[in-house]
Amino acid sequence: MEKEKEEGNIEYKLLLNASDEKRLQQLATQLNYRLNEGRGEAFYEIGVSDEGEVVGLSDEEAEESLKALDMIAKTIGASCMITRVEKGRRGKVLEVLIRRTTDFPPVQVSVALLGNVDSGKSTLKGVLISGRLDDGNGAAMSMVARYLHEIKFRRSSSVSIHLLGFDSKGNSINDSLGSYDESKIFLNGSKIISLIDLAGHERYLKTTIRGILGNLPDYVCIVVGSNAGPIGTFREHLGLSVALKIPVFIVVTKIDITPPEVLSRTLNDVEAILKLPGVNKIPFLIKSGSDASLASRVMPHLRVCPIFLVSNITGRGLVELKAFLNALPPKTDWAEKSNMETLCFIDEKFYVEGVGLVVGGLVEQGVVKKDEMLLLGPFDDGSFRTVRVKSIHVNRVHVEKATAGQIAALAVTNVDYDEIRAGMVLLDVAAKAYAVRRFTAEVRILHHPTTIMLGYEPVIQTRTVKQAAKIVRMRKPALRTGDTDVVEFEFIKRPEYMRIGDTFIFREGRTRGLGVVKKINA
Repeated sequence: MEKEKEEGNIEYKLLLNASDEKRLQQLATQLNYRLNEGRGEAFYEIGVSDEGEVVGLSDEEAEESLKALDMIAKTIGASCMITRVEKGRRGKVLEVLIRRTTDFPPVQVSVALLGNVDSGKSTLKGVLISGRLDDGNGAAMSMVARYLHEIKFRRSSSVSIHLLGFDSKGNSINDSLGSYDESKIFLNGSKIISLIDLAGHERYLKTTIRGILGNLPDYVCIVVGSNAGPIGTFREHLGLSVALKIPVFIVVTKIDITPPEVLSRTLNDVEAILKLPGVNKIPFLIKSGSDASLASRVMPHLRVCPIFLVSNITGRGLVELKAFLNALPPKTDWAEKSNMETLCFIDEKFYVEGVGLVVGGLVEQGVVKKDEMLLLGPFDDGSFRTVRVKSIHVNRVHVEKATAGQIAALAVTNVDYDEIRAGMVLLDVAAKAYAVRRFTAEVRILHHPTTIMLGYEPVIQTRTVKQAAKIVRMRKPALRTGDTDVVEFEFIKRPEYMRIGDTFIFREGRTRGLGVVKKINA
């Protein structure tokens, strides 16, 4: 192994011994540092020297080290779980995942589920969040569908989010519940995986893009039906994830009904696409729990792409997938973002009898508190208005505040239902609020059948903003697939809230492009 690093959430220990109180406190301080570096989680490699030499321990030494580590973890309110056991030069090498259990909210990771239509995304999510296998006739999919037509046609057309919770020992809370209960999972879990199911059909691509940009997922899971292979929107979803620099893993479903030669061909096709220039990923077929643990460790580095083989009917591969999700490290430092000015992009709106207008969206920065005054806008004329937050719900639980990284439902005053639209924001009252009509961006054309010229009008999507804009200035006379340029856009209908550095997707028909805001013009 590589030499131990002073930074990060990974610690090597050849042998652990907390024989006296002073040594116990030293080790507890060290563990607390590693947990802070890992945003609530840390990995200890026991039986490994600081230089990375895989030495190993005898059974007695391993047991003594685990007892000491458990004692150290309890001192600072954390728990231990063994994720991998390997052979060293002279004995066992243990990989232990340590997770804080006293923090609230719990450790949070979000995973977007992408893949072609009929690949089994919703069925996979239904099996994970219910703890029950599918019957082969849509039972699991019906647990997570939002609309009747989705159940009828077995096809998701909207964005739906469900929670998969793990306790302090790495066991799925969902499996122990009689039925899916979001509030119980949120309140009792030490780690929460938000599974964001996105539409797979090409006609719903705009909804899929909004789901990715609006929810800022830590990881993307692309689901592939083993009987069909990587067809339809697979390449587009993979390309979108690569362009946005989101780590990807693959789940190949329906292996119970697929002949071995067809499954082998599907895996070969998937691996060939992953190795293409521009994608440049290393496929890693998961065959055991140890493989799953190792894969979770390397996921944030973007290069490795784990591949799971799963049957939602027989349950094969689900144990390894859950072990992987349990060990998957948080990618975004939401604690740091909580100290910033409040920012929440509105994604949905509701009218609740007895409560009034409720808006929902991801709290991207800061902390939203009950009875706090915030700025809401921009309205169609570019103005912002002060509103009061009457009440807050997170995962169906009434709370006094919502912190960065949480998807919250906020009851607000001083605004009518018809005035609210997706793409508006909630900001601190002291924030510099502005509405953007024109902005300059550096763009790259991912795909276009002909040429893009001055006056071109694509649809801009960033966070929950979605509006057509016109190119009013560009340096090059024309743009084609693969070209880059600095161009100026002007929103056609109304101003929006955007910031320098924001990434956006622009599209029109089969045209796809990626841009980064460089300057706010007006």
